[in-house]
Amino acid sequence: MTGRKALWTTIGLGAVYLMRNKGARDKVMTQVRNISGSMRQRKGTTTTTTLNQ
Repeated sequence: MTGRKALWTTIGLGAVYLMRNKGARDKVMTQVRNISGSMRQRKGTTTTTTLNQ
């Protein structure tokens, strides 16, 4: 139970920090977009490679 409480506390504090700090929020959103874009590219390349074989 203590581990869960610590996890939720960390998530809550992180959310508060991001809501108050626009620079950090923009940086995190840019990183999330880059990661999701690279994941989509990998998924698309894998599908294309599989279909071409």
